[in-house]
Amino acid sequence: MNVPGSIAEVERSLRERLYVAERGLATVIFLSLRLQKPLFLEGEAGVGKTEIAKVLADLLDTELIRLQCYEGLDVNSAVYEWNYSRQLLHIRLLEATGAHQNEALREIFGPEFMIRRPLLQAIEEKDGRAPVLLIDEIDRADEEFEAFLLELLSDYQITVPEIGTIRAKEPPVVVITSNRTREVHDALKRRCLYHWIDYPSFQKEFQIVTTKRPEVTADLARQVCRFVEELRRQDLYKLPGVAETLDWASALSTLGAVSLNEELVVDTLGTLLKYQDDIQKIRAGNIGSLLEFARATDGEDRGH
Repeated sequence: MNVPGSIAEVERSLRERLYVAERGLATVIFLSLRLQKPLFLEGEAGVGKTEIAKVLADLLDTELIRLQCYEGLDVNSAVYEWNYSRQLLHIRLLEATGAHQNEALREIFGPEFMIRRPLLQAIEEKDGRAPVLLIDEIDRADEEFEAFLLELLSDYQITVPEIGTIRAKEPPVVVITSNRTREVHDALKRRCLYHWIDYPSFQKEFQIVTTKRPEVTADLARQVCRFVEELRRQDLYKLPGVAETLDWASALSTLGAVSLNEELVVDTLGTLLKYQDDIQKIRAGNIGSLLEFARATDGEDRGH
């Protein structure tokens, strides 16, 4: 695996793949790759956590294996399950040849009868090239599933009772994300390098928009980013992430907009906000003051 040789090289590689990252994030990525430690990324939805894994897979020229977490996720869905129909057919074949029952049972619990799910796929050798394993939104899974991950994250191995312990010859690059809808247990975090990805500053978000959406004019991108910056200071149920900023900029550009106005904002709020209560609050409130801030020409970044 061709791991970048320096933090500066990580920054450059991310930039070449249109991912705008500050040095702190580039540093923890570099250390994660060098130390072969899982990378735990936490932050609000839509700030670019999942994209890191996709960019790393491209940077390292390897496969991305994604496990999307959800409530009730279990070993059968995440690690492996037995191919029962194939096992049954094999048992019948063995019975027809007069095989002993114990022998039949030993035969059907072998690797060839396993259906491999993302976690097992990630630790099995694939042409000597370790994949990037993305465990996405771990906070949506149950705490019991977190406990199961500890062996994998500590030793890059999985124990299958019927077969034994399967170890990775080349540890995968592991990226774990959380939107912090609940606290993840310390035992899992201790096995990882941690980084919090916050909403970006105005300057960073402007750079992201102009980099990823080159069809959007600089003036419109600046107004969009300043509007979103001020919108995140409002008392909303769900603040827009960078993903929504990019979607909104694309939508406005598609409509031929060169500048924000109240009618345009009202008509396209559903691209930026995803809850009706939030949309109604903004429509009924201070769109004028938001627009006034967005149109300001002093370029001031008030920060967060």
